[in-house]
Amino acid sequence: MSLERSQYVIVGGSAAGMAAAHAIREKDARGTITVFSAEADTPYFRPLIPFLVSGRKQPAEMALAGCGPYTGGNIEIRTGAHVSELDADARCVVLEDGSSHGYETVLLATGSRPYIPPDIEGTDAEGVFALRTLEDARRMAARLDRTRHAVMLGGGLLNLKAAFALLERGVKVTLAVYSPEVLSQLMEPRDAALIRQALDDAGLEIITGVAATGIVADSSGVTGVALNDGRELSCEMVCIGKGVRPNVEFLEKSGIRVEEGIVADRYTAASLPGAFAAGDVAVTYEPVTGQPIMTALWTNAVEMGRCAGLNMAGHRTAYGGTFGILNATQVAERPFVSMGVVHTGNGPYEVHKKATATTSRKLVFNADGNRLVGAVFVGDITQAGLYRYIIREKMDVTPFKRQIIDHRLHYGHLLH
Repeated sequence: MSLERSQYVIVGGSAAGMAAAHAIREKDARGTITVFSAEADTPYFRPLIPFLVSGRKQPAEMALAGCGPYTGGNIEIRTGAHVSELDADARCVVLEDGSSHGYETVLLATGSRPYIPPDIEGTDAEGVFALRTLEDARRMAARLDRTRHAVMLGGGLLNLKAAFALLERGVKVTLAVYSPEVLSQLMEPRDAALIRQALDDAGLEIITGVAATGIVADSSGVTGVALNDGRELSCEMVCIGKGVRPNVEFLEKSGIRVEEGIVADRYTAASLPGAFAAGDVAVTYEPVTGQPIMTALWTNAVEMGRCAGLNMAGHRTAYGGTFGILNATQVAERPFVSMGVVHTGNGPYEVHKKATATTSRKLVFNADGNRLVGAVFVGDITQAGLYRYIIREKMDVTPFKRQIIDHRLHYGHLLH
């Protein structure tokens, strides 16, 4: 039996994988492209899945195909296709069903999975979720008719979006956070004050400085969460948002270089001939510090995936790097942007802050004060893209530093 082959094989059908497939098709109209996705659903916009819980969107409205950069044709997508091994010598991927598929170049874009802390007992109970996939959202929505109270463990962005989806459905929601404040990865506690106020006003109950020790359940599923301060919160649903881990187990015998994630160079190439890596699973570099980094942000995955696709198609393209922190979104009707260096307690930074009743701005410069290295804007995010550019390009801001601090910056200042 002959081995199936494609010129381009992509393992993973989410942001990075699909961005790569369409970038390849832009440059190569004829090369065969096969995408293997472990999920049963066709590729979709993962950031939209909380809207399935809230009822604002249906799965068909989240589809990638035909939207934005995802308009290329003649791309074969195989769903429910779990790749279990990479055979570098034979240049093929091995699927869970035992079949193999050869490649000339392969992109490893297997993403990540939720981290479930092993010290929390009972996480396998019915009604415990880690909202990561469309199927997770479906199961979460299906349990709403028996859920009056939900407890969210972790104060990250995805858990906040899930919390608001549940609030829209009339569910009481309590957020239990070990950190002193929500969004602790994206900003320091005092910088989150306006967001915390908006969350309180929206009816979200927040408990800080606590951790879950166990999930309490009976035959109907979850009935409560035990906390390390001795309290037990009665609830019928738990959502765990404690970060993610890269999906690299299938590479154990491949010989590829893995350091938590797949190590990729500045052209997204992995350590094996013809292999590339992009998205949550890839170890790339942080442009401000130059240090190795992994992130689980959709926008980063799309940008890196597109870069990988161009390189796979023979158009050598350097990846600009991944900000350790780069988020622009809205929580409780309050927009915010967080990027670059935002935690300033452990370094010699020059920090400028300004706040009103509805907005706050934090600008972080290096110790010499001639480079902008980070920013947090809450309430007013105008010109955020310009600030991102300045940080990423490591520009000397001396000629227009006063305009940055006074929020009078515009593109013209960069031309001088």
